[in-house]
Amino acid sequence: MNTPNVKIPINVPLIGKDEINAVLTVLKEGNLTTADNLGGKNVQEFEKLASSFVKSKFAIAVNSGTSALQAALLALDIKKGDEVLLPSFSFVATANAVFSTGAKPIFVDILKENYTMDPTDLRKKITKKSKAVIPVHLYGNVAYIDQISELAKKHNLYIIEDAAQSLGSTLKGKHTGTFSDIGCYSLYPAKVITSGEGGFITTNSKKLCEKLLMIRNHGMVSGYDTRVFGLNLRLPEISAAIAKIQIKKLPKFLHQRRKNAKIFSELISDLSIKIPSERKNEKVNWYLFTIAIKNRNLVMKKLNKKGIGASAYYTMPIHKTPFYKTKIKLSTTEWAASTVLSIPIHPKVTSKNLQFIAKNLRQAL
Repeated sequence: MNTPNVKIPINVPLIGKDEINAVLTVLKEGNLTTADNLGGKNVQEFEKLASSFVKSKFAIAVNSGTSALQAALLALDIKKGDEVLLPSFSFVATANAVFSTGAKPIFVDILKENYTMDPTDLRKKITKKSKAVIPVHLYGNVAYIDQISELAKKHNLYIIEDAAQSLGSTLKGKHTGTFSDIGCYSLYPAKVITSGEGGFITTNSKKLCEKLLMIRNHGMVSGYDTRVFGLNLRLPEISAAIAKIQIKKLPKFLHQRRKNAKIFSELISDLSIKIPSERKNEKVNWYLFTIAIKNRNLVMKKLNKKGIGASAYYTMPIHKTPFYKTKIKLSTTEWAASTVLSIPIHPKVTSKNLQFIAKNLRQAL
């Protein structure tokens, strides 16, 4: 993907003195984690900040975005024999979480406009076995949630939003992850904020929140009283301490990403390539600035040689991977897999960097 001498990486964690001091405080205090139902002090403080930021009633911190999806599926009693509809154009974790419950992932095509789930194809794939749908807000783009919600309501399906890449993205002022039953986020180092490894789940249902708290902690409430099936999906206190600082910085990070996206869009506006744009009432977090071009691999190679960490997410859709290999045809997904290229625009990218990237992209084309 990237050459070893990359000077402008695709995404980097923005860690400062505040995060380092917060980690040192946890280490000095010695309370690294807890099996308490509500989690440790830093976990609880982070959850308050997270729910306040996305405006949901509850937030439940877990140890990864994958764990968030897995816990959400378990909380909704998704099991063997059930079908869960999801895009194939996503990171494999979306499908793996479904597979881990015994349910069957059913792959849906995407829209050319913003690489998110195609509601028309979704309608065709719904069967009597369908129990849930997982729209993925890919690259920070908001899925066509209104149409998806309409279909879900009609067919009595749960919606789990995979908002791993879209923390901070909104539609009509409402945050991704809060349009449905459950929202799942990732705090992996390459995301808009990080906790090292980590994630969180949002819901407005007290009942689901209580169940999710059990699921992340071996199904227990107090002591060894396992009441539901659960795993160890807890977020350690060190990670929560980092996340707590990061979420306070998130508005500043998002502002800089938006600024960089605007500058870069203007710099390449005359090129005959598909440039990402926001639809009406949509505000994207600009997690990945993704263009669509012919000769993608050649262009990517040329940019990488110049130290630009341009990357392709995802060159192999899930339904084409050796594990999930199916014969279904998803034409837009396959088109995207061979043409998308993501360009670095994270807060550490300077306007000088953006000019350098634009100049080299122009030459590569």
